[in-house]
Formats: sequence, structure tokens, C-alpha cells
Amino acid sequence: MKKFTLLLVLLVAAFALPTVAQEEELLSVSAESCDYGGIIKSIEAVDSLTVKFSLCVPDPAFPSKAAFSAFGIQSSENLEASGGAPIETPVGTGPYSLERWDRGTEIVFTRNESYWGEPAKEGTLIFRWNSESAARVTELQAGTVDGIDNPGPADFALIEGDPNLALFPRDGANVFYIGFNNTIAPFDNPLVRQAIAHAIDKQRIVDNFYPEGSSVATQFMPPAIPSGYTPEVEPFPYDPERARELLAEAGVTLPLEVKLTWRDVVRGYLPTPGIVANDIASQLAEVGINVTVEVVESGAFIQSVQAGTEGFYLLGWGADYPDATNFLDYHFGDNTNAQFGTKFDTITAPLKAAASLSDFEARQALYVEANTAIRDNVPMIPVAHGGSATAFRAEIVGAHSSPLSNEQFSVVEDPSDDVFVWMQNGEPISLYCADETDGESLRACEQVVESLLGFEVGSTGIVNVLAESYSANEDLTEWTFTLREGVTFHDGTALDANDVVLSWLVQWDASHPLHVGNSGQFEYFGSLFGAFLNAPATE
Repeated sequence: MKKFTLLLVLLVAAFALPTVAQEEELLSVSAESCDYGGIIKSIEAVDSLTVKFSLCVPDPAFPSKAAFSAFGIQSSENLEASGGAPIETPVGTGPYSLERWDRGTEIVFTRNESYWGEPAKEGTLIFRWNSESAARVTELQAGTVDGIDNPGPADFALIEGDPNLALFPRDGANVFYIGFNNTIAPFDNPLVRQAIAHAIDKQRIVDNFYPEGSSVATQFMPPAIPSGYTPEVEPFPYDPERARELLAEAGVTLPLEVKLTWRDVVRGYLPTPGIVANDIASQLAEVGINVTVEVVESGAFIQSVQAGTEGFYLLGWGADYPDATNFLDYHFGDNTNAQFGTKFDTITAPLKAAASLSDFEARQALYVEANTAIRDNVPMIPVAHGGSATAFRAEIVGAHSSPLSNEQFSVVEDPSDDVFVWMQNGEPISLYCADETDGESLRACEQVVESLLGFEVGSTGIVNVLAESYSANEDLTEWTFTLREGVTFHDGTALDANDVVLSWLVQWDASHPLHVGNSGQFEYFGSLFGAFLNAPATE
């Protein structure tokens, strides 16, 4: 009678009570209709090891979404015990379990000795962080850490020339952008947004502040991901004189006083955030825009951007899975993402149509339409696709980088020690990644919590993880997953279909008592699946 009380309460509250014996006490949830705005119609535990997702529209990208760490499967018992907020107490099925988190210092993980798959090579995994790339490289050279993320642009040659170190470059499957919220003045004026787009010399930024392998962004989609990238859509050119003309047409008083916010966290898409912020301010001063540059603490900054309260800011995006829906639909689709303000029908309509198609050419034609509208409406300015890398001590076995920045440390081994120390750019915000979008958090979560599917080490290929197999109906509106037998969580409870349903349900249903999380925004779910079930009414 595992989880009987929880299941009974949920079934009474949401849908229908079981009418037969306890072996059929399976969790099943559904929307009354698809009119609520999302694309999920129902999630059903068919039996103890089978889960079926029924969708309102076809979704060819659903396996990629099911592989993403934001949809990791949590222990139902732990979700209940944490009140829906296991932000420092994750309990998953992964190759590592959390031992302790010393806030501000380090996170220590230990090998899961009962892991269903290949056990972790190292007995202990430690995450540390430092926002300065030079400091990370110094620690790597000294041997106090075994691997680092995002060495600075000037460090690539140094690492490649050191026989004791090894560099693992990443493709630029990311984008750095200057964001606007079009409900906040003066960015509610499209002429102001267009003027700023013409005023930014992107090539100067990439040449001066980015490492080898980086490129100027002509659009939001990186060329490294063919789906959604449309080279025929040309960007606004760098033209300061045109910028001045547009500001005059906008009727604003010069100098225009604005605030530009950013977070002091190095990412593959932005290796030198403070320097770039000040360079952008310098460029805009040349056309009559005075910029006050303000750094905001990382967690508070992300929550503020997601809530739509930052008017002018620097942010970026790295691929979670290799499809246009992860970039375009998440940011610009008809969903809960509020960071750019009011949506544009000329963008949302073609994105919605493209998301339900499996034919590449048909999708691309719609993405040309969407990318043209994104350029013209300027919800943001794409600046760069950043080349980046990881670096390891040369003797580390299994060292790698991932194009998705989701390095898997269970395959990494230090032949001389049973402890592997990783240093990244920043401290995770939380370890409940259903309610996080920060890459530093996601990478940490992925060592502990697993999803139905996953990605090959160092690649974007989809592999079975907690699901032993999966299938879809012909029109891609029903996806059925068969779970592995004998998988246990770190708390000793057995994985079953109800754990899967509940892990998804607490994100989907805004009225659920465990729909809590860290910020409570559950940004990925709302953005990738369109809307929340039972969402509170908005004015």
C-alpha cells in the first residue's frame, strides 16, 4: 500500500476514487478539457511500471523534454516530507546522493551503492565554485580541484600548452542576449528597442571578450542547432546613425537615462559579464543613452527576470535539448514566460504551429516567419554564441564536456584518489530543479535526480534512463513509458509509476498542495507545456 494516503487524497481532490482492490490504486490526472491553454491533457499510471502522457496537440519534441533534468523523478515520500520544496534535500535515483550542502562553500555527494546502472567511478563528488575564471584555472593548476567549467578567453591557450591539463571545448549551442520587458518604460516603445539594436557593435564584443569558437549572433537560435535556425533572416545592422534617428522618431528626451542589470556569474554564453555590461553602456552612450550598470545577486536576478520586473538586462540561454522549442517556444511562445512582457501574435502563432509538426522543412518555413517577427519586434537583442570549454587535470579518466553543459561525473575517475572535485562558476540556487533554470543548479541536480530519458555522455543523443522503453501513437499525442524494474530511490523506496505521475503533477497543477518549489514559478514547465492546470486567474 505504498503512498496510499497520498494517492487517496489526490484522487478524491482531483478526479475519481478507485473502485477496485488496492493493486489498482494508481494515480491518474487529467484536464477537464484542453481549453485551459496547455498541451498536456492527462498523465496516467497505467500500471505500477507504465505511465502514459496524453497531449492536446502533437509534440515531436516530447522525448527531448522528458530527458531534461527539470522533469527529474523525485521520491513521492520526499516530496511530501519537504512540503513540495526539496530545495536542499533532493532524493532521486541517480549515481550520487547528497551528503551535505555547506552553503557558500561546497556540496558533497556520495556514491549510490544501490544504483540500478553502472556505479559512479568515484566514491565522493564535491562541487565548489568561484566566479573568477583565473581563480578556477589557478586551482586546477595547483591540483586542489580536478575539473573546472568555463576557463576564461585568455586561458584556453594556457591550458592547451600545459601538459598537466586538458581542454574540452564545447560547441556554441547557446545565446547571449540583451533583454527588454516591453511593459516597462522606455522599453515599451519599439523604436527605442530598435535603436538599441542598431547601436550595439556585436562584432566588437565577440572580438574583445569571447574565446575561440565564439560567433556573432544574427538571431536567437544558434547555428549549432539546425532546428529553428534560419540564416535567411538577417539581423538589424550595426548603425549608430540609424539608432540616433530612431531615438528622435521615438520622441524621447536625450540623454535617455536607463538601468542595465546583470548577474556576476560566468556562463558559456557570457564569459566576462561585468566587462561586457560596461562595454554595452559605453556603446550606448555614443547615441545618447546613459546607462547605469547594476549587478544583482544571481538567484534574485533570475526570479526577477522570470517575474517580468527587470526592464533592461543581460542574460543568455544554453541548450537543454537540441530543438527549437527549447529556445524559441520557451522564450517567445504563448506560455507563462513573462520576461519580455506582452507577447506578439506574429511570433506566438507560427511557433505554436511549428511545434506540432515533425516535418523539418515545414517547421523551418514557420520559423522563418517567427524569427522575422522576433527581429522586427525586438523583445531582445541576440549578441553572441559563446564558445566555451571544460578543463581537467590530464590524468583524469572520462573527462569530457557536454554541448548541453550537463557533464556527468559518474563516468569520471581520478586514478590516484577516490574523490573528484569540480569547480564551476557559481553556487547552485537550489537542488530542486523542477523550479530552477540556472545551469549551475541543473548540473548539480543531474548527479542526483534522473528523468525518464536522458542524454548520452558528452552528446545530445537521447537514451533510456528510468524508462526501459517508450513509444508513441501515430499522431504523437500519446507517449507511453515503461519503467525499469528494481530501481530504488536514495531513501530506499521503490520507483513506480505513481512517483513519475506525482513528480510531473506537482509542476503541472498550480492548485496542488505540493506546487511549492523554491520560487514557485516552475518556469520550464509553464514555458515548455503552455500553461498550468488550475492556474489562478489573472487580471
